[in-house]
Amino acid sequence: MRTVDTAERFARVAAEPFATIDSRGLRVRGGKLREILSRRQLLSLLVRRDLQARYRDSALGFLWTVIRPLIQFLMYYLVLGQFLRAADGVPQFAIYLFSGLTIFGFFSDMVFGATGSIVGNAGLVKKIYVPREIFPLASVGAAGFMFFVQLIVLIAAAIAFGALPAPVQMLWFFPSLFVVVVYGVTIGLLLAALNVYLRDIQYLTEVVMMLAMWASPIVYSWSMVRSALERFHLPTWILEVYAANPLTIGVLGFHRAFWGPGGPADYPENLGLRMLIAGVVGVVLLWGAHRAFNRMQGNFAQEL
Repeated sequence: MRTVDTAERFARVAAEPFATIDSRGLRVRGGKLREILSRRQLLSLLVRRDLQARYRDSALGFLWTVIRPLIQFLMYYLVLGQFLRAADGVPQFAIYLFSGLTIFGFFSDMVFGATGSIVGNAGLVKKIYVPREIFPLASVGAAGFMFFVQLIVLIAAAIAFGALPAPVQMLWFFPSLFVVVVYGVTIGLLLAALNVYLRDIQYLTEVVMMLAMWASPIVYSWSMVRSALERFHLPTWILEVYAANPLTIGVLGFHRAFWGPGGPADYPENLGLRMLIAGVVGVVLLWGAHRAFNRMQGNFAQEL
């Protein structure tokens, strides 16, 4: 009889929804968002720890935040822009290239950092309870700091070269950033959970991100893509599929915000509408990715 009663009690407990209890023994209301906001100081500490660990024992420290993307920019500018003539037909190619590299670098840092965040914090995950989402979000915050520094350099360079567009055009920065952040967090959450169960995910991510860069109009222009499809007589739906890539849309929006010489031919039609659709779809995918993350997080401690 006692065995039956115990089984029934376990069944009733398993049927109860998961609830988070705060330090006072009270149930936390408002869902995961409220729970994460209640631990914003911990999130801030994790962001600072990630930034400090990135350049620990380095003589130049946070200067590498600027040096690394500048070296990458110079490499692409000289090899692709000058030697392979990718700069032909793209006025102010230096600003065009650097603006694309800046927003893509932010996306790349978000995804890479979030992917290894749970595994990298295995000690905390196994010992104490905090919302597991905090670890990928801390990586996003650290990537955001680096992006902010590079953004200052981009704006200064655009002013120096006289390439900034009209102030109203610079408002494209906000929807472009929103699209990139939504998809970066979505992919980061999903990969962070999958990487706990399959460690090959972090290596596969490196390959996919390399392909994603060349699939975005960073070192070449949108008009070059359209001209290439017309030259090879390929169907127009391929161009529409290319334009549906949210990273492509984010990069194009960033060009509109910081690359003044661009004209209508350098962007697809209805870029604003495409960005709106990508943003709505991204929010839905973020909800789905968070649901999947919640389903997988129950066994994080055991897997780690």
